[in-house]
Amino acid sequence: MTKDDARHDQLTTAPAATEADAAPRIDVDTSEPGTRRIEWRDDAPVRPGAPDAPRSTDATDQEDGHP
Repeated sequence: MTKDDARHDQLTTAPAATEADAAPRIDVDTSEPGTRRIEWRDDAPVRPGAPDAPRSTDATDQEDGHP
């Protein structure tokens, strides 16, 4: 069983679980050697942070200039 299959099984075994529960929530970009960028997908139903916080597309939008 692959990691993706195991993740799917784990997230859909609850009695009220749906296929949407196993939907991907992040994208991982490794296009630059030695760099891995992890971003929350825009269509992710669950995101970190306050639910009413505006979504940022630029990591430097943070108050202190750091992601």
